[in-house]
Amino acid sequence: MRLFGSKPAPKPVFDAPLAPDHPFYAVGDIHGCDGLLAKLFDRFAADAHPSARLICVGDYVDRGEESAQVLKRLHAMQTESGGMMVCLMGNHERMLLNFLDDPAGQGVRWMRNGGLQTLASYRLPGAPETASPEVWQDLGARLRDSIGEEIITWLRALPLHWQTGNVAVTHAGADPNLPIARQGEKALIWGRSGFFEDIRKDGVWVAYGHVITREAKADNGRIPLDTGAYATGKLTAALIEPGKLTYMSA
Repeated sequence: MRLFGSKPAPKPVFDAPLAPDHPFYAVGDIHGCDGLLAKLFDRFAADAHPSARLICVGDYVDRGEESAQVLKRLHAMQTESGGMMVCLMGNHERMLLNFLDDPAGQGVRWMRNGGLQTLASYRLPGAPETASPEVWQDLGARLRDSIGEEIITWLRALPLHWQTGNVAVTHAGADPNLPIARQGEKALIWGRSGFFEDIRKDGVWVAYGHVITREAKADNGRIPLDTGAYATGKLTAALIEPGKLTYMSA
């Protein structure tokens, strides 16, 4: 309730300048689209921005047809990058790891969310939802052998966020009312209510994936990156520099 004649409080406005300490490329959800990823990396090379780091927001697997190839490419590139590349954890990496840890308990959920395509990329068949625990366990063991422990260990160690200056990168946005570093996995890889409605008051921009947008456009401190590559054939990234943001796609 407000007093007669008083003015409503002005809506908060996000007006912090874009101020990363270092320029970087942020890559949206890849979802098994290795061909598009290769084309996007070719664009980065042609862009000739040698000081820019490379940050991937997660969801490398499922739904697209080339998850095995994507994991192999990203793992090799990050290993050889000398710290210039960071791959974050997405909710689909978490579901894959959950399946490997508990095939019988997590298999149905993972299959319903694109796991069938990941299995196919390793030339493994799916399983019916009514399959016995033994069938699921066997499938999990075969997938573990196909991926290899080196890549599985790498996946388990993927960080949940990365930040330079006042620009943070997460998979699924973040709670706008908490510092990024104080947030747990659930908010950072599955999303948090209020992210699209509330304005951050700490001046931190958030680049994120997870939620498909038809046309990526920065707004109110939010930098969307997921353009649904597996469905649209469009993989999007952004070059983020002090005072400047440039979208590009393959």
